[in-house]
Amino acid sequence: MDAPKYKEYSDKKAPRSPVIKNCIKAFLVGGAICTFGEFLSQIYQGLGMGREEAGSLVSVSLIFLSMLFTGLGLYSKLAKHAGAGTLVPITGFANAVASSAIEAKSEGLIMGVGAKLFTIAGPVIVYGICASAVAGLISYIFMM
Repeated sequence: MDAPKYKEYSDKKAPRSPVIKNCIKAFLVGGAICTFGEFLSQIYQGLGMGREEAGSLVSVSLIFLSMLFTGLGLYSKLAKHAGAGTLVPITGFANAVASSAIEAKSEGLIMGVGAKLFTIAGPVIVYGICASAVAGLISYIFMM
């Protein structure tokens, strides 16, 4: 069987993905995570913190909860049903880092957890720093 015929055959046999349903789930779960973040922000501000301090605490809280839920095996269960909705930037990144560290714990702290932790985090940090440097340079040039 040649490649075009095989592709046609596999397309007929593959189950259809419920795209609209998945998009709605992702939107609702991602929105719920963001709403929870705003709820935390309001609580922290109500405790007398400024907007910036509250924002920092929200980030720390969401990272902590994401890593805790990853360690307890709850994050993957949520992601199974919510799909891309769990990829809200800060929680998705924390989950990815924690997951890779958990998978590598049998290899030891240095060569396992330490090395695998930066397999995910390293490229994100490098590209984040590079992108912010380029954005800062562009901003500086246009502000001259």
